[in-house]
Amino acid sequence: MSLLHCISSRGFPILVEAASPICQVEPRSHSIYLFYQLKDCQYNTINSQSISKYMRILHLSLTNFRNYVRLELDFPPGVVLLQGDNAQGKTNLLEAIYYLSRMHSPRTSVDRELVNWLAWKEDLPFARLVAQIQSDEQTDQIELSLVQNSTGNVDVNAVGVRKHIRVNGIPKRALDAIGLLHVVLFLPQDINLVDGPPHLRRQYLDDTIGQVDAQYCRELQHYHRVLTQRNYLLKSLKGRGYDEAQLHFWDQRLVQHGAYLIVRRQQVIQQLDEFVQRIHPQLTGEMERLRLEYDASVQLERRPGTAYQMALPTEPGTDTASASTRLQDVAALFADQLRAMRVKEQEQGISLVGPHRDNLRFLVNGVDMNVYGSRGQQRTIALSLKLAEVEWTAQERKDKPVLLLDDVLSELDAAHRRYLLDAIDQAQQVIITTTDFTPFNEEFLSRATLWRVCAGRITTSMTNSQ
Repeated sequence: MSLLHCISSRGFPILVEAASPICQVEPRSHSIYLFYQLKDCQYNTINSQSISKYMRILHLSLTNFRNYVRLELDFPPGVVLLQGDNAQGKTNLLEAIYYLSRMHSPRTSVDRELVNWLAWKEDLPFARLVAQIQSDEQTDQIELSLVQNSTGNVDVNAVGVRKHIRVNGIPKRALDAIGLLHVVLFLPQDINLVDGPPHLRRQYLDDTIGQVDAQYCRELQHYHRVLTQRNYLLKSLKGRGYDEAQLHFWDQRLVQHGAYLIVRRQQVIQQLDEFVQRIHPQLTGEMERLRLEYDASVQLERRPGTAYQMALPTEPGTDTASASTRLQDVAALFADQLRAMRVKEQEQGISLVGPHRDNLRFLVNGVDMNVYGSRGQQRTIALSLKLAEVEWTAQERKDKPVLLLDDVLSELDAAHRRYLLDAIDQAQQVIITTTDFTPFNEEFLSRATLWRVCAGRITTSMTNSQ
């Protein structure tokens, strides 16, 4: 059994115990329906103000990771301020922590790049990351190793690596280890979430939701596998005629896994939207109102006189459908639109509708900031989104995440810097990188633990005058 996250008729998040979805196809209409066995619905009214549990890192061990040949580091609670010049290893440390949380790097999709270049001269090149973490009263150890594939290839650039994961000494799949250490990462590149291409926003949603929802990770993995097979079939059928039976088989599975992604994305965007409605006006002196809009590829509601349009609930009580009914509705709409696009998809040889073509839009006072926002507005929106993610993660996990800030304060003006510092002051553990201490006042520095990084070595005893 697994937990299905839905929204109750009162607008509260609920956790529903559900069996795996069973997809059934009605032969004549080709409609696809999802059925879940539901029981023990419970309202979850936890809010971030009532959260008393916390997550923190106790110890970090790195071997041959990026420019860290060997590192053993005990982390204190509270704020750790990591100072150093550029290209010394500040961001690499945050990357290592994020990697242990999400099982992938926020900077590269090629794991081979994470192994220290000197390690490739050894007989068996490898990198190893280990974190001891504490959540409330429980202590766990996450270990991740990257080992060279046994290919016999002497070209370092052509050699791949295998990923081995252990939790408390027991081998685990990546899907089972994601989110055991939950973090929120702030990067200067976060502005790309607003002005960048849609795939960055989809990836952000997938990473954010996947950290708290294991079922979402599984459905996403299955969806992309099915999508690859369906696209291959569409390309093979291009110019050769129509094979309804084969397409129908893959349509069934695409809807089976895609419906959950759509419902979950809609719910999470609604919840993030509620947080940014409070956060963004405070960042802009009450001058701007920010709304998040889920621009779903599968149009989720038909309105009189219009095509399918997305109806994103924004107030409690507007989403009254049960979890099973909502999934069935989304699945039916998805199946209908796949059928309507079938000829066009076959002509182009690619799947044209589904979660893989979703988008997230940011509206300030009704204006689309993805297109019309200034650089300053887009940076503030990105900050609002990440602060909303902190509160949403704490609400969903019922404990506070570790915050990682990579030299983001230097990109902010004084007012935004002060707001961010006030926000992170409430966290149990924060790790901040900086090239100098100028953005921080004396009172903040007096409460922080100050470390210095130089050429992959960290000095853990220093003062702000060093």
